[in-house]
Amino acid sequence: MLGTIPFPERMGGSVYISYPDHSGMPVWQLLGFITNEKPSAIFKISGLKSGNYWLMSFWESNFMSRLFTPSVAQIGISVELLEQLAQQTPVANAAVSTVDSFTQFTQKMLDNFYNFASSFAVTQAQMTPNPTEAFIPANVVLKWYENFQRRLAQNPFFWKT
Repeated sequence: MLGTIPFPERMGGSVYISYPDHSGMPVWQLLGFITNEKPSAIFKISGLKSGNYWLMSFWESNFMSRLFTPSVAQIGISVELLEQLAQQTPVANAAVSTVDSFTQFTQKMLDNFYNFASSFAVTQAQMTPNPTEAFIPANVVLKWYENFQRRLAQNPFFWKT
């Protein structure tokens, strides 16, 4: 799987992703495939799991003092005959990414900032008064994050204006 040894002749790999559902059970979904002729692919997976569910459960659990159970995504590759790969249908929301590298960088930077800022979140009960520190309400960061994502999706170069 390092790209140094090709698949055996007439073979390829189905690429799957798994993440826990609401009950914690893994859900496997086919994203697509890789072959010797197409040895790599970037799959857009943002629409596979209802994004608002994860985002809201993250915010609710961290900012409303609810228990947060992190979820773990897994990637699986099944080596199969090319004929079988051709008959499989990936999940509807999975697509090979056509986003340019600048947009990918911007999205990753946005996600990184959001995750970084969120990691410092505390409830009012957990706050220690400190007159030299300024606090920004978490919902302000969430609103900025959502607005930036929306604007980036509409026009990746909106920031140039």
